[in-house]
Amino acid sequence: MFGFTKRTGNNGIPLPPLNGHNPGTAQALPEVEERVFIESAPPSAPPEATAVPTEHHIGILYAFLDRNHEVKGYDDALLNPDISNLNQNLDSLKSELIRTLKKVKTYYEDFIQETEFHIISRSRSGMVDMVEELEMKKKIAQGHIAKVKAIEDDTAQDEGDCKGILISYTRGFKNGLAAISHHHILSRRF
Repeated sequence: MFGFTKRTGNNGIPLPPLNGHNPGTAQALPEVEERVFIESAPPSAPPEATAVPTEHHIGILYAFLDRNHEVKGYDDALLNPDISNLNQNLDSLKSELIRTLKKVKTYYEDFIQETEFHIISRSRSGMVDMVEELEMKKKIAQGHIAKVKAIEDDTAQDEGDCKGILISYTRGFKNGLAAISHHHILSRRF
């Protein structure tokens, strides 16, 4: 009848029963291993083994051309409103365009060479339909490389898409300079 006095924890304070079980008589739960809750990553392979070749097709070039260079110019003007900064960024943009053109051009040149090899080897095997498909892919790639070369020629003369990028960036930069002047000088009341 006086069994409740036997159930005491620390400092003589009685412990309430947990889910109908007396904590003093309960067995300790087994320890759960870390692997049950934490998923271990598989051993990583060297970067060379997992690297996927990057494709630099014409979509990469058009993505660069379609970027909003005016906003970039505006933001750059707010950070550093110096004309030398404008000129350096224009040179940087043109250099980035030239690098992108070279990557895309190299990609298509390599693709055409690889396709030619497949055309020759598949034609030896008598795979007429496959050869025709490969010829079509080769013509598409040649069309893309012609477009890339045209943009490259325009870039060398600061014409076409290159000129549009430079004008867009310059417009944004000048708008940023105007915003600075408007905020700091023109908005003041005398």
